[in-house]
This record gives sequence, structure tokens and C-alpha cells, in this order.
Amino acid sequence: MNNVDIAFISHGGGPMPLLNEPNHTQLVAYLKSLASTLKKPSAILLISAHWEESVATITANAAPGMIYDYYGFPPAAYQVQYPSQGEPKLAEKVQQVLQHAGIEAKLDHHRGYDHGLYVPLTLMYPAADIPAIQLSLVNNLDAAQHLAIGKALQSLDYENLLVIGSGFSFHNMQAFFAQDNQQSQINNHEFEQWLRSTLSDNTLPEPKRNLMMKNWHKAPHARYCHPREEHLLPLHVCYGLAGRASDEYENVTIFNKQSSAFVWRRKEQGI
Repeated sequence: MNNVDIAFISHGGGPMPLLNEPNHTQLVAYLKSLASTLKKPSAILLISAHWEESVATITANAAPGMIYDYYGFPPAAYQVQYPSQGEPKLAEKVQQVLQHAGIEAKLDHHRGYDHGLYVPLTLMYPAADIPAIQLSLVNNLDAAQHLAIGKALQSLDYENLLVIGSGFSFHNMQAFFAQDNQQSQINNHEFEQWLRSTLSDNTLPEPKRNLMMKNWHKAPHARYCHPREEHLLPLHVCYGLAGRASDEYENVTIFNKQSSAFVWRRKEQGI
């Protein structure tokens, strides 16, 4: 599947990137910049860290509503609208390629967009004129299964698609709001460096890279950075789909923590 751009992004804390929250300034600038460098897609397939099901599930709602899956924010956070259309035909194709690969998959004709989708897409594509669907995580949170889901998507036939893994390369909620210290900085930095070297080194054989991603929990300070891995697994789907080293890496600071983004450009662009 060459005619696809793939991006794993860290989407920030709840709706805060849309509320001019100062700790998200770098992230907001990066997401706007990223969109400007991508060919405008005909549709978006987004894997959200904020949706887990017992089997891989795809939104097939032609007109998705909004899910305000956060609490304690100002009223403006509950008035956000992202009225892009769904794309049921794409959803059906995703289900078919997953099933063909022996991965159980189902369609959800009722679910709306969660903030893992509408927060970054509001920044990237504010006109909301690109159809979008979501793909859930599987709630066993098995790294190998999510790599396999990504690999299965290589068979997806859809012209000019953008696939986004919307998660967070660092997601320890207690650490975000605790007093920062030298050890927490080291923990964060060393895990981010491991991610970068694992996914950006184009001399690394793919079987080894795949094994490292499967065993991500053995990376330096992995469980400090991800006590629960749901925000990392969209990256596994993205890498499983790409099947190669990333073309681009970006690091931004959010709540005093380093956070990564990885991009795989479509081969036709020669990047």
C-alpha cells in the first residue's frame, strides 16, 4: 500500500490543545505544520488511544456525533464541533482486510468521534472537509496483535489515504502533574531516545525492529512512561502498516515531558 501517508502523533491532554493552554504551544504548532506538508487526503483512518473494544472495531457512521470523553474543563471544551463526514465504504474495506488476515473485526454504525480524533484534526484540518473513520484498539492491549492489525492494513485499497495513530509517546498521568526531577527527566528522555532509535534507524533489519516493538516493555523506563500502554499502541499499528523505518521524527514538549511524533511519507513523494 504505497499511496498512503502515515503519522503517529501525541495528541496532548484532553481538549487543552484547543483551549490555548500554554503547555501545548509546541504541539499545536507541530500539528498545523504537519498538515501543511502532507498532500490533502481523500479520507482519514485514525486509530485512537481513547477507544478500546474486545475486537477491532471501525466506525461506520455516515454522520458521526461528538463524544466529550473528558471532564472538569471549561464550557468551551463541551462546545467543540468537528462536523466531518464518516466514510462507511472505507470502514467496510478496513473490516474486510482485517478479516481476510484472520483478525476479528466489526463495524459500529452509531459511535461518534472521540477527542483522540477531533482535537488533532481540528488543528490539522479545521475545515472538517475530509471524511474520517476511527479504528479501535483491542482491549487486551497486546502489542503483537496491534502490529498484526497494522500489517493487515497494508492490503487496504483506498486512494490517497492518511492514517493517523493518535496517542501519546509518554503517558504517565501522575508524572505529568508531579514535581519534575532529574530522574523523571532521565526516564522520559531515555525512553524517547529508544523509540527514536528503534523507529528511525533505517539500517535496522525489520524482523529486529518488529521484535523490539513487540517487546517495547523491555525498553528503558518503559513502564514509568506507560503504566498502561493504550496511548502507545496506535504507534504499533502505524509501524505495522509502514513496515519500515520512519521518514521523519519530531519531538515536542508537553507538560515538561518530551513527546514524539513519527511520519512515514507515501513513496510516490520520493521522501
